[in-house]
Amino acid sequence: MITVLIVDDSPSLRQILIELLQKRGINVLEAASGMEAQEQIQKEVPDLVITDLIMPQMNGYELCRWIKNNPSTQDVPVLICSTKSEEFDRYWGMKQGADAYITKPFQPAEMLQTIKFLLQNRRKS
Repeated sequence: MITVLIVDDSPSLRQILIELLQKRGINVLEAASGMEAQEQIQKEVPDLVITDLIMPQMNGYELCRWIKNNPSTQDVPVLICSTKSEEFDRYWGMKQGADAYITKPFQPAEMLQTIKFLLQNRRKS
């Protein structure tokens, strides 16, 4: 079964994503901060991480760098989902190792299509 970790300090956004993914048979883990996400990842490495950027303790850029610099998680795709919509934000996210960047509010179809693409590409690697 596919497992996705959702990292966002907004409980309502986490719930929206949980419902969207669970309807498609995806196992979902959740964390409210980058630090909490690190703890989750050390217990169980997910197939994909969806992270916000602006969070307490550790932001999404820092989490993304940590995932991509860790040999046991460097192949885990990271999808940034943020309200930060400037081209620089997208550029900086990709520079930190993110595999995709979607701005909030997002369209469910775009989110699902991006997740499917990232998971298919991971299996090929």
